[in-house]
Amino acid sequence: MADDTVTLTIEQGDERDEITVPTALVDMLREEGDESAAEVVGDVAMIGLAQRIHGAVHHGQGETPEEIEQLDDLTMELFEERFGATFGEMTGHDH
Repeated sequence: MADDTVTLTIEQGDERDEITVPTALVDMLREEGDESAAEVVGDVAMIGLAQRIHGAVHHGQGETPEEIEQLDDLTMELFEERFGATFGEMTGHDH
């Protein structure tokens, strides 16, 4: 099974988490032949986080607090820096 999976570590200070995913899944998601497993999983994490904040701001019920809107702005800036395209351009979902 070890050859069928790859385990990646996420660290922040003294905190640490590991994620084990199928190697074939990472290979499937790899857009460029030289992307590492860490880069692929990092891209997926960034996309997932952007989707979550986008949903909270644009698809939630009621008024969105200013701090959440600012968090959305920062996340989308970081998203565009990472991918060279906006969230809307990459997903076809823009407001």
